Amino acid sequence: MVRRAASEGGERRPTTIRDVAAHAGVSVATVSRILSGSYPSAPATRSKVMKAVRELDYVANANARNLAGASSRSVAIIVNSVVSPHYAHVAQGVQAQAALEGKLCIVGTTGGDPERELATVQLMRQEHAECVILVGNVVNNDAYRERMADYARALAAAGSQLVLCGRPTLGPDVPALVVEYDNTGGAYAITSHLLSAGHRRILFLGRHEGYTTSDSRITGYRNALADHRVPHDPGLEADGTMERSEGYRMIRERLAAGPPDFTAVFAGNDLIAAGARQALREHGLRVPDDVSMVGFDDLPPAADIDLTTVHVPHEELGRTAVRLALERGQDKAAPAQHVLLGTHIIVRDSVRPIRPDLG
Repeated sequence: MVRRAASEGGERRPTTIRDVAAHAGVSVATVSRILSGSYPSAPATRSKVMKAVRELDYVANANARNLAGASSRSVAIIVNSVVSPHYAHVAQGVQAQAALEGKLCIVGTTGGDPERELATVQLMRQEHAECVILVGNVVNNDAYRERMADYARALAAAGSQLVLCGRPTLGPDVPALVVEYDNTGGAYAITSHLLSAGHRRILFLGRHEGYTTSDSRITGYRNALADHRVPHDPGLEADGTMERSEGYRMIRERLAAGPPDFTAVFAGNDLIAAGARQALREHGLRVPDDVSMVGFDDLPPAADIDLTTVHVPHEELGRTAVRLALERGQDKAAPAQHVLLGTHIIVRDSVRPIRPDLG
């Protein structure tokens, strides 16, 4: 059991960086460099330090707890990467709404590293951000839910709040706001669009089991097949991540194994679609004349390749996250909210009705 230091009067004093160092068995300098992200430490060392940070509930500024009620002028958004168009557009929405509210927007990146995520949340807590908005595809397992619940409660104790953007809800007992979009409904609609055009052999690119975005999109794909009474063929689901190079790889490998056994492609996002389209063209196949194709996200490159896709309200996600957080900040007794934004199809020229001889 972890015991925090107490003052002579018996009251618990704020944890210091020296306490963290002692608890982890490393130097104060090592703790400082790891938390600042400037120390190329061994994974075991980083793990010990971040475990100590969690167990001692350390905030880098020891005065943060005393200032929890102080007026804040900032909101924070934490993403995997600012290079990804998806994250960049959500961040733009956060920035735009923050500016309207007279708030400073602070952006942090994690590279998908949970320990770096913890350090960044702690830093935003130190800066007294009114809310911390976490964005991105995750593995929704017990460890993730426990980590998010810890974040939410620690931020609430410091007068801030956690907003999960494009991530699943944690349940009624966790003080976190949730703003997400209808992944499953969008995938159902775009698959139905292909089925209505007569396609029955639809290749899904980007299955990534355990990850929330991929799982919800493939659920919509499977539900549409079932409702249109088209047998589900696991062989028409290709494993891959949400990157352009992965779309290229998945199609190249598929075509290397033999002639196309599909008439349409549902790419898990527009980046995958762009890579898949390149691989098809190199194989002498044209979109949509030989193979129909749809994507998901409706980011700017989709229009460049005339791709039918699912529109995701990226900037509205960011704006809504800020609005809800600031509104709830004015009424701490208000229940945590869960908002689901809609998606819809953008029809362009990447789908052709199936020819009878290809049925």
